[in-house]
Formats: sequence, C-alpha cells, structure tokens
Amino acid sequence: MRKQCLVVLCMMAAIYSAFGQEELSFEEAIIRGLENNYDVKIALQDKKITEIDKKIGVGALLPSLDATYGRTTSTEDVEQQFVNENTPRNIDGAKSTGENFNINAIYGFRYEAVVALQRLGKLDEIGELQAKVVIENTVAAISEAYYRLATELERYKVLQETIELSQQRLDIAKSQYELGGSSKTEYLAAQVDFNTDRSMLVSQEQVIRTARINLNELMALGDEAQFSITDSIKINDGLKLGPLLDQAMDQNKMLLINRRQENVAYLELKEIQAQRLPYLSLDGNYRQSVSNSDAGFLIQNKREGYSFGATIGINLFSGFTLNRQIQRARVQQESQAYILDQYEVQLKSDIYRAFNVYENSKQRLNIEHENYKVVQENTDIAFDRFKTGLTSYLEFRDAQVNRLNAESRLIDAIFSTKVAEVELMRLAGKIYYKSNDEEILR
Repeated sequence: MRKQCLVVLCMMAAIYSAFGQEELSFEEAIIRGLENNYDVKIALQDKKITEIDKKIGVGALLPSLDATYGRTTSTEDVEQQFVNENTPRNIDGAKSTGENFNINAIYGFRYEAVVALQRLGKLDEIGELQAKVVIENTVAAISEAYYRLATELERYKVLQETIELSQQRLDIAKSQYELGGSSKTEYLAAQVDFNTDRSMLVSQEQVIRTARINLNELMALGDEAQFSITDSIKINDGLKLGPLLDQAMDQNKMLLINRRQENVAYLELKEIQAQRLPYLSLDGNYRQSVSNSDAGFLIQNKREGYSFGATIGINLFSGFTLNRQIQRARVQQESQAYILDQYEVQLKSDIYRAFNVYENSKQRLNIEHENYKVVQENTDIAFDRFKTGLTSYLEFRDAQVNRLNAESRLIDAIFSTKVAEVELMRLAGKIYYKSNDEEILR
C-alpha cells in the first residue's frame, strides 16, 4: 500500500467557502492548542505546585533560626527601707528599662525527613508526567478533530460533485421531456433526486460547522474563528505491533506514573517505619540583655552569652498507632503493585485493540480504493449511456448513488485508519515526545 496519501484529502480554500480565510496547517493547530488549551494550562500549574512541595520538603532538613528583640520601660513610685538606715527612701517616678536580644537556632535530624524528601521528589516526577499525559491527550484530540474537519470538507466536495451530476441529469431530463423524448415522470424524478442531493449538502454544511467548532474549542479559539485546512491526511502504514509494545513499556506516561506511584507507596512505608528510629535535636542560643533601674541595689545589669544543647530521643510507645500506620502503608503498597500490574495488562490490550483496528482499516482502505476506481468508471459509462438514451434514469441514479457511497466509504476508511494510527502513537508515548527526558513543552 503506497505511502498513501492516496488520501487525497487535499483541502484547499476553495472547497468550502475558504476564500480569504486564514490557512491552518496541522502543525499550527497543535502549536495553537498547546499554547491556548486550558487543560494544558491547568496541568502546567499543577506541575508548579509539585515543584513547590518538593522545595518545602527540603526545608525539613535545614535548621530553623529565630531572632527576637524586646524592650520594656516602666515608671513607678518606690519606697525602700535599708537595714543600715532608719528612714525609708522614697523615689517618685523611678524609671526602669530592659532590653533583650536573642538568636535561637534549632536543628532536629529525623531520618523520616530524608525519606519524605525522596517521596516528594517522586511526586514531582509524577506531576511532570501527568502534565505530559494532558499534553499528549490534547495533541491526540486536536489531531482527530483536525482530520475530522478535513474529512468532512472532503465529503462536502464529493457531495458537490454529486450535485453537479444531478444537475446535468436534470437538464438532460428536462430537455428530453420538452422534446417529447421522455415522460414527465422521469423529469420529476430527476428533480426529486437533485433536491435530495441539495438537502444532503446542506446537512453536510452543519456537520462541518460542528467539526470546526470542536477544533476551535480544543485550540481555545472563539467559535466564530474561520480558517482553511491546508494539510491532507497522510497514512503511516509502517507501524508494527512488536516495536509499539516495546515503546509503550518504556514511554507510556500513564505506565510511568503508576511505576512512580508504586515507588511513592514504598517510600511512604519507609517514612512511617523511620519514626521508630532515634532522633537528634541540636539547639544553640545567643542572648544579650540590659536592664537599668533608678531604684534598687543594681543601677544596671548587663548579660551576654551563648548556650548550646543536644537532645536524643526515641519513641517507645504510641498506643499502637504507629503499628497500624505501618500495616496500612504495607496494604497500600501491595494495592499499588496490583494497580501497576493491572495497567500493564490494560495497556497491552489497548494496543492490541488499536492495532487490530489499524490493520483492518488499512485492508478496508485498499479495498475501498480499488472499489472506488471501478465505481467511478461505471458512473462515467452510465452517464454517457444516459445522455444517448441507452440507459434509464433509474440505472444512472443507481450508478450515481453507488459512486457516492463508495466515495463515502473510502473517506471513512481513511479517517478510521488515521484515528487508529493516532491512538497507537499515543499509547506508545510517541505522539508528541521522542524521549522521556524532553521538556514538558518544546
């Protein structure tokens, strides 16, 4: 099957009122979609949150440092009686002031904080992969919507050609009727068939408008946006099942997410178990204080110095809460392992299903392409015979309908093959990214 683009779905502006419209290639549609699509924007914001969470986790491994400064002032009436004096002293409005400056540093090392940081790192990787999943799904959706619009525009072109034949048949039937060469019944039948084809064309216009709106929605453009499709549908008929399965096991983003989730479940278990280990806390303090008083034995009291300390501890009993948390984490880890196994089975099944559709669609495409050649030739012969009066209008109409159906089936086969191809590339993780190391948006 020649690298077909037999597919002749060459959509130029003249097909559907495209004159004066902006041209939109497939690549431009993808670029616009990734720039404007709100699902992509939300996914990128979620990725930023996981990056921030990871940085917050780093803070648990760093010491805390607090600085305080305080100042007090008081005014009092003081009466003092000393041992060596018979008369008490009275000091009215005696003032006293005090200043305190402290710097306190605390560092507590817990092994679970190290494990928590590893867990947050895996969650950050999951956030990136989830953003890539949204981007891949968006690319797949835009691809299908773009090719759907191209398909419906091609179908519109086919219906236009059908109407042209119906118009010619109507003109011939009218001339024959006016010249007495045929009955009015044949002329009216040609009129009915012509109106039927016109009705189909109007219905197809509605289908095209809907397809255009769907594509605009994915690109986050206004529903009124108009553009002409410039790319044809090109079929890649070289996809093989074995390489697709290998690529999916290595590149499928949802599979990678499930693997990271299993790692996270393991780290959550280790994080809880680490609470049984001893912990170490270090603290240091610098203090400077000054107090002044107009009354009393001490006119000024000034202190400055450092203090250091260390604490080591271990949890001895927590009401079995820790044991229950460990049991729960183990169950969660086992469940996540089952989820991973389940998704691997599902992914392989999805690829087999999509590949069967792809292969079947290629076979249909070959058959419909050959059949279209035969029907096209048969229609040309039937029309020539109809013009010379060698065949009836019913025979010509049958040939015309057969051609329309054959063209429609060919278009459907092209579209279904392309959709299956897009799905296979999405499942294999190759629809947008060439490797897992690429940035989220290129």
